[in-house]
Amino acid sequence: MSSDCGFECKKISELKGIGLFATKSYREGETIFVEDPLVAAQFSWNEAYGYLACHHCLRPLETVEENVKRLTNNSNIIVPLPKLCSTDQSKHRACELCEIQFCSDVCKELAFQQYHNAICFAKKPSLLGLCEKWKKIHYPPETTSIMLLLKIIGMVEQAEGNEELMNRFLNFSHGSSDEREGMLLKLFGPENSEKLKILHTQLTQSLSVRHAGSLVSEEGMKSLFALIGRNGQGIGTSVFSEWVKVVEKHEMSNEDKERTDNFIDAVYQAMDEYVGTFLNTEGSGLYETQRCINHSCSPNAVVTFPYSNSTLLLQAKTNIEPGDEICISYLDDCQLERSRHSRNKDFRDYYLFECTCEKCLSQLNDPDVTSEEESEEEVEDMDC
Repeated sequence: MSSDCGFECKKISELKGIGLFATKSYREGETIFVEDPLVAAQFSWNEAYGYLACHHCLRPLETVEENVKRLTNNSNIIVPLPKLCSTDQSKHRACELCEIQFCSDVCKELAFQQYHNAICFAKKPSLLGLCEKWKKIHYPPETTSIMLLLKIIGMVEQAEGNEELMNRFLNFSHGSSDEREGMLLKLFGPENSEKLKILHTQLTQSLSVRHAGSLVSEEGMKSLFALIGRNGQGIGTSVFSEWVKVVEKHEMSNEDKERTDNFIDAVYQAMDEYVGTFLNTEGSGLYETQRCINHSCSPNAVVTFPYSNSTLLLQAKTNIEPGDEICISYLDDCQLERSRHSRNKDFRDYYLFECTCEKCLSQLNDPDVTSEEESEEEVEDMDC
């Protein structure tokens, strides 16, 4: 990775691995880079619950009004300014065989070029059974999906085992054998071996391959899940939040603005009552540059998805100088305000590491207060 682009990925240590470092100055709010995923997929339960999205880029396929009606359970809602909706359903396309949906000709063509021919449900109908088995094993809150694994296998199969593509996947960290087992335990729970055998049996019965044999072996499947669990970046898109951002910039009278703001507040309230925090199309993906970024409890950058698809934008959260490591937070703002002991409990449970960032080191002598011991008043004050 060339430093000419304003950043470079380099090794820090054997323990910490690699990191992303600035080679130029960035001001707060400035874009550091924009990146499309090597591969991405929607979560299985998210798709099953009606969050319609492009099979390739995860762009929502609903109009803003369709989305609002579904997430509020109110079919009588009429959304103002519908022309500001980003969804253009005239561009939507489908696979003629399995009827999987895409947001455009471009995404459909990319999917067919990269993986879809190898894993089309119409050609491999028993893959539907594999997806159903996955849903019985991996319930919400979701962290990955069997479809992401299938797309990787499909990519390698259609590329006929292309060495360059294989190396791109191998560049993602797998971790040690102990870390791999820990990641599988996190994904599948204490019965992970039995669950993996069930999935592997169904996979081999559903998919015959000529070039991706190493990936559909039992060990290959374990390695893929560990790779995805360790490197997968969560993706969230929402046609309603995209519409809200456009509306906020739209010129209108003060009276219309007040009316529209009240409508937005009322919709969010109704959504909260009906679906809680599950507002977005959700999935995960593998990003070749983003994978280099480490966590800090005082992050100087933030990952966003401003284009309502799987395209990732990394934005400077503070001023960054040449030589600074660029870090994001794996936790949300609410979690970051909790005690060091509580944060590190989350890291051990969900990310299999202990944080040694500057903030954590500065709080080493703080009391060992866990999440369970933190008062409800504190949590409420954080507006969690």
